[in-house]
Amino acid sequence: MATVLSNEQKARLLTPDVKRLLAVLGDEARVVGGAVRDVLLGCVPVDLDMASSLEPEAVMSVLKDAGIKGVPTGIAHGTVTAVLNGKGYEITTLRRDKDTDGRHAHVEFTDDWQADAERRDFTMNALSVDASGILYDYVGGQADVAARHVRFIGDAAARIREDVLRILRYFRFQAFFGNDTPDAAALEACRVHARLVPTLSVERVAREMLTLLESKDPEPALQLMVQTGVLVQVLPEAKDFERLRALKKSERKHALKPSGLTRLSSLLPPTKEAAHAVAKRLKLSRADAERLEVLSELPLLLERSHSAQEVRRCLYAYGVSACTAAAALAGVEVFPLLAAWEAPEFPLRGKDLLSEGLAKGPALGNLLRVVEGWWIEGDFRADRDTCLAHAKELLDRNGKNP
Repeated sequence: MATVLSNEQKARLLTPDVKRLLAVLGDEARVVGGAVRDVLLGCVPVDLDMASSLEPEAVMSVLKDAGIKGVPTGIAHGTVTAVLNGKGYEITTLRRDKDTDGRHAHVEFTDDWQADAERRDFTMNALSVDASGILYDYVGGQADVAARHVRFIGDAAARIREDVLRILRYFRFQAFFGNDTPDAAALEACRVHARLVPTLSVERVAREMLTLLESKDPEPALQLMVQTGVLVQVLPEAKDFERLRALKKSERKHALKPSGLTRLSSLLPPTKEAAHAVAKRLKLSRADAERLEVLSELPLLLERSHSAQEVRRCLYAYGVSACTAAAALAGVEVFPLLAAWEAPEFPLRGKDLLSEGLAKGPALGNLLRVVEGWWIEGDFRADRDTCLAHAKELLDRNGKNP
């Protein structure tokens, strides 16, 4: 069944660069997947992916002939990335699955748009639009988008057995696009196959969960994960959503952008040990692991800060971003202080101490740290000369070992 997009929808989807690429690829090329779904939902699409009946080598050739850079980012699986005006556009050859192993599919190229649509995960992801704005729907995805009904294509259990990651993708899509009546067949298939979730790459699990947590309200999807036995496979520490509810309330009150990592912290016991264990299990990046550990302790520090000066110490030590997240987690009303904070710069430098005759080495660094601590205790008021005078006083009093 084919319909035509409105002029507004065409303008969002068929940008000048997309039109050029579709023209280069020829009649058998369309915009596919999430971009089409997003346009139907009234959103501006982020990733504008395309599909073509041309095989990857032919795609590379026509791009080259048109003076467009083509990068063989996944050529074995049929994907070429066209780079136009500094932006990448994935172009994938139409495919059908030969066989699957629960995570990866062995595919063969085809010119059958319906076969390509039917190998995808959800009906709302199987829509395509050609250069004239005609929308093609082989699996009822347009109606599901309108109803915000996240539904697997065909047999839900079969789709999951083809790729177990689709369990987590289902709950992520439910969080972002779903209505209040989740698909019964999808939930049952997720429940039956929940035991397979531990076979997935933990990095992919982490990515899905952190993205899900960034949705407007992740709790309904998380509750469904509890009911189907999926959440315990992914995040057994998440036994209570009260801190998440309080965090969401604080986010709304202070117009804070949702952070998957901060919301993850709200689901964990507020201890450094719990944060460390989860970060290690999910193989989070070093930066994310450190932030998760900070968020296990900093909210309590802010709760115990009984003066603006104590809050400023936290700000200096951890920065505005971490303190904002921690304040939201703790539910403390320090946001005016956070908004007004301008990080001061410690005015003393090593060269200042070298000019006083202190040699390079551990003693110099130690003295700088001691004076900086004194400067912080004084609420960052001391200037360079005052800090230098204090350093001299320490040197006179204690020699080379302040």
